[in-house]
Amino acid sequence: MIETIQWKDNSVVMIDQTRLPVEERYVTCRTYEEVATAIRDMIIRGAPAIGVAAAMGVALGVLHAAEDNLDGQFTVICDTLARTRPTAVNLFWGIERMKRLYESLRGRPLPEIRRRLIEEAELIREEDIAICRAIGRNGAALVPDSRTILTHCNAGALATAGYGTALGVIRAAVESGKKVDVFADETRPFLQGARLTVWELQQDGIPTTLITDNMAGHFLKSGRIGCVVVGADRIAANGDVANKIGTYSVAVLAKENGVPFFVAAPISTLDLTLASGDLIPIEQRAAAEVTHVFGQVVAPAGVTVQNPAFDVTPARYVTAIITERGVAQAPYEESLRKF
Repeated sequence: MIETIQWKDNSVVMIDQTRLPVEERYVTCRTYEEVATAIRDMIIRGAPAIGVAAAMGVALGVLHAAEDNLDGQFTVICDTLARTRPTAVNLFWGIERMKRLYESLRGRPLPEIRRRLIEEAELIREEDIAICRAIGRNGAALVPDSRTILTHCNAGALATAGYGTALGVIRAAVESGKKVDVFADETRPFLQGARLTVWELQQDGIPTTLITDNMAGHFLKSGRIGCVVVGADRIAANGDVANKIGTYSVAVLAKENGVPFFVAAPISTLDLTLASGDLIPIEQRAAAEVTHVFGQVVAPAGVTVQNPAFDVTPARYVTAIITERGVAQAPYEESLRKF
């Protein structure tokens, strides 16, 4: 299994996803500020993985905090990590879970607080792997046998603590004996599909074909695609789904061509405080991600650039939302609250 992130020797060790697939390199974060930088710079990415990283970042910060004004330092640690990326709700879920534990430990000796926070962060990691396996089992039954699955971005082991959400569904389908292959959108501008999803599936020996983003409609119309499976960074109460930019286009094309569109995500990705996806904050990233590819300029100097990292797919395009607790279908206002 790919080791996306680990707590090791009082440090947070994570695979550097900006170097894949050319180099399998690991980064060691020894301070919470380094964890925050790793999240912001997408050394680690994917909503569940970000949640684990945030929890470990909190534990790492308290490990090195002084006993004087511990509460103030804890607030700074949490606020620093919370400012890294605005869209993935798992980031805030991980921080809030650590906050609740910290509050319950008030008045306890500092060594005990440090130990309990580290244990909690490691538990969150272990739980995430188990959750992804449960998502996979729940979703495998929905995958048609002997058909092609289209996926967008990377929602695999690299986007989680291990196994994956969307790719977890694909892995579980294969493990159940289904004969499937995968079409992976390249996912511009950061190329998570080309760099990460294809790399992961090759490690597992699952037949995979890389396509550019603007080929998705062609293949959805061809009849070859049996279903689409993607992950999510935040899901509103009405079933609207925020995921990597380009997901909305794929969902519309799937609906037009009668192809089921499945979203695989843990319960921690649900944000039932938001009535709809219109309220989900969308991260805007640097123009250079669009104007450059691996450092090579591909656009004229001075061009105006828009670079939203996510888009929102309205619930009407979502066939089902696969979670570790079961599969939700419309009306999502009712089905999601049952989880």
